[in-house]
Amino acid sequence: MDMTTLRWLFPLCLFMIAVFLFYYSRRLYRWYQSETDEGLARTGSLPDSILTPEDIAHLPQPIQNYLKYVGVIGKNKVKSLRVMIDGSLKPDKEKDWAAVKVEQHSFFDHITRLFFLKLNMSGLPVIGLHAYKNANAVMLIQAAGLLTVVEGRGKEMDRAETVTVLNDMCFLAPASLIDPRIQWEPIDALTVKAVFNNEGIKISAKLYFNETGQLINFVSDDRYYSPTGKTFENIRWSTPISNYKNINGFNLPTYGEAIWHFPEEDFCYARFNIREVEYNCKTSRKHTKRPD
Repeated sequence: MDMTTLRWLFPLCLFMIAVFLFYYSRRLYRWYQSETDEGLARTGSLPDSILTPEDIAHLPQPIQNYLKYVGVIGKNKVKSLRVMIDGSLKPDKEKDWAAVKVEQHSFFDHITRLFFLKLNMSGLPVIGLHAYKNANAVMLIQAAGLLTVVEGRGKEMDRAETVTVLNDMCFLAPASLIDPRIQWEPIDALTVKAVFNNEGIKISAKLYFNETGQLINFVSDDRYYSPTGKTFENIRWSTPISNYKNINGFNLPTYGEAIWHFPEEDFCYARFNIREVEYNCKTSRKHTKRPD
C-alpha cells in the first residue's frame, strides 16, 4: 500500500470510527424515544373525557381542594405527561453539584415513566435513563453515552420507582389522583396518606398541604438510597415543592427538591426547576436533539 493510499485511508477510518461512536453513544436515547413513541401511540388512541366534580367527590377534602386550586375541573383527564426540567444534582455527599437537563414522558393507562437526563461531571458528559414499565424499573447512567457506570434494577428499584411515579402524579399530573389504584386515608385538615398499588407493588406516602390548597411536601418511607445501583438502603425521602405558577392553564409548582433523611443528617441531592409541562401529547420531540 503506497503512501498516497494511506493518506486518504487513515482519515476515512477515523471518520467511520467517529460516526460509529456517535451512533453508539445515542443508543440510550433511542431506547427512551422508542418507549416514548409506543406510549404516545397507545394513549393517543384512547378517547378524551372531561374531569368533573363528581370524579373527585370521593377524595379527601385536602385532595379536592388541591385539584380545584390546580384547575383540573372541566378539563381533559390526563392520559400522558411530558415535562422539561433543569436544575442541579449532587450524586453523593462528597461531590459537587452538577447542572442537569431532564426530559420526561409518563403514561397513566399502563403506568410508565421515562426519565432521561443529561449532565456534565468533571468535564465529562453523562447521560442517564430511569425507566419504569410493567412495574419493573431500571436505572442506567453512562459516561459520554458509551460506558455504563451505574446500572440498577431489582425488587428494591421497582419499589423505589413506584414511589417516584406516585410523586410525579401528585406534583406534575394532579388530575391523575382520581386513579383507583390510589387509596386515600385522611389524617387531618392539611395532611393525607396515599397508598398506591401498581401491579402488586404497594407503597405509601404522606402529602402535606397549606391553607391555600397547595401541595407543599411529599414524604415516603418506601424508597431506597442506591448511589451505585448495587446496594440499597431504605431511607425516608421527601420532595418539598414551591413557587406555584400558571403553566398552560394549570397552577403547578415550578421548584422542588429531593432529600434523603439519614439518621445523622439530611442530604438534599436534587434541585429542579420545571420549565415545561404538557398533558396528553400527540407527538414527541423525536426530531429534536436530546435535552441540552
